[in-house]
Amino acid sequence: MTAQETARAAATQTTVRTAPTRRSPLRAGHFFILPYVLFLLAFGVGPGIYAFLISFSKTVGGRPQLFQAGLSNYATAFSDFRFGSAIEHMIQFLLISVPVGIVGVVLLALLLHQREGRFSAIMRTIYFVPGAVAGPALVLIAIFMFDPNVSPFGGLLHGVFGFDQVRDLVRERNFPLLFTIITFFAGAGGWIAIFYGALNGISREIIEAAIIDGCDNLQLAVRIKVPLIRPYIAYMLILTFAGNVQLFAEPQLIGRAPGSTLSPYWSPNQLGYAFAFELGNFGAAAALSMLLLVIGVVGAFIIIRVTNLFRTEVSGE
Repeated sequence: MTAQETARAAATQTTVRTAPTRRSPLRAGHFFILPYVLFLLAFGVGPGIYAFLISFSKTVGGRPQLFQAGLSNYATAFSDFRFGSAIEHMIQFLLISVPVGIVGVVLLALLLHQREGRFSAIMRTIYFVPGAVAGPALVLIAIFMFDPNVSPFGGLLHGVFGFDQVRDLVRERNFPLLFTIITFFAGAGGWIAIFYGALNGISREIIEAAIIDGCDNLQLAVRIKVPLIRPYIAYMLILTFAGNVQLFAEPQLIGRAPGSTLSPYWSPNQLGYAFAFELGNFGAAAALSMLLLVIGVVGAFIIIRVTNLFRTEVSGE
């Protein structure tokens, strides 16, 4: 067979193409997040939907009558004489607790990362210990720490601030600061561990290049480290804001301290508790819970948009 005939035969041959193999839409990662999704649906989305339904319902004979109340539950909750002060207290607490929490955790994480070694490991453990204690138990410990007569800081409380009894400290003007101290130490240890891990994830080459360019420790922290852990800071900001909106255990227990003047309806969550279990008005309590949910979701949305939390870096752009 000549070369021309061979070329003609090859051109007339039918090319056989194998069909692409179909891949399953499921990946290993889906099975890792499956438990979280199930718990989220069972204890997050499900109760949220149920609260939404109850907020438009009225109770007759101990049973909720869905969509029979219209907006009356919202009107009852929002027109209550305690509602305005509860919202005001929540705002005061957020204005103090959120900045203090973010700045304090980032600062401590940066300091520990600057001093790597055994000292850093010991301090991370010390910061983590308060967070290992359950919320109500931590509040009881805080009451003990705030009492000048039994607190290990009694000399400081008495000599510097002039507090002779716990009632001198547990007063209206001090409540936002006291709750900030409690919530900070309750959650700081876990966030410090997260930020410390994020800081360790920064390429050593970047740190060395910045040092060669003349960055001191402060410039290295402000211009290099903090921008590179910005997504973690935004994530903490979202969870801290949403968690502090739902303040309940701290004022509920501090209000039981000897000489405390704390109102049992200090926070919106406490007011919702009173609606549900003192007045039996679960519809109004659900309306308040939906308000707190909306505040948390809107706050998270604003933080995500402002910080570009989910922005991805595209090469060439």
